[in-house]
Amino acid sequence: MLRNILEESRVYQDAKIDGGIAIVSRQLNRKLGKLSEAIITKIEALSLEQLEELSEALLDFSTVANLEQWLQSRPKPAEQE
Repeated sequence: MLRNILEESRVYQDAKIDGGIAIVSRQLNRKLGKLSEAIITKIEALSLEQLEELSEALLDFSTVANLEQWLQSRPKPAEQE
């Protein structure tokens, strides 16, 4: 029960997103090299669901252009609602 309450809290969700951003960013940096600030900003704006999708999609990326194309195909935060 306590776990369910924690998982629903905003702080827990924020921590989960921050952790997802850190992991995906490290994976992308290792695979594609240092990312630009513009790309990092776009990654930081992704929802948890989108970060999970990106964590799988990045396995198929071979260039930063692949990542940019993937990011452009995602709805913007205001469009998600």
